Amino acid sequence: MKRNYLGRSLLMGLLALTLAACSSKPSDVDRRAVESSGGKLDGPVVGQRWNLLLVGTDERLSMPTTPHFVIAPDGRVSGHDGCNAINGRVQLDDGNRIQFRELASTKMGCPQLDDARRVTTMMETAYRYLIDHDRLVFFGPDQRVLGGWRKAN
Repeated sequence: MKRNYLGRSLLMGLLALTLAACSSKPSDVDRRAVESSGGKLDGPVVGQRWNLLLVGTDERLSMPTTPHFVIAPDGRVSGHDGCNAINGRVQLDDGNRIQFRELASTKMGCPQLDDARRVTTMMETAYRYLIDHDRLVFFGPDQRVLGGWRKAN
């Protein structure tokens, strides 16, 4: 019962934040991410390790390694999908748009390989993001919540 309540509360909060984000202008941070000098990215998602919190709105995965990623200022992304190391490129645009490109991974096998693929698919499908305190939420092109990440300490 508590889990279902928590999932609904998280979903309602995310929906409210999404509506607020959709109705506002891109922030100065978004503009800096696009217009920064020398082609370097900056902003709240860059240079921070993000650990997987949820897939969808309420599903937690139990993996051998916590899925995570870091976006470097040069646009490279590196991390782990829970089974394999991943790397690639990321593009950040106005309006909190995000696009992961050229994602590649090692090919280690593990019992949770299907869940690891779900993590990678979430990243490849991400279209927009929203940050609320220490949480990062990915949305698909259809505005559906793909999953959430938590800032690592």
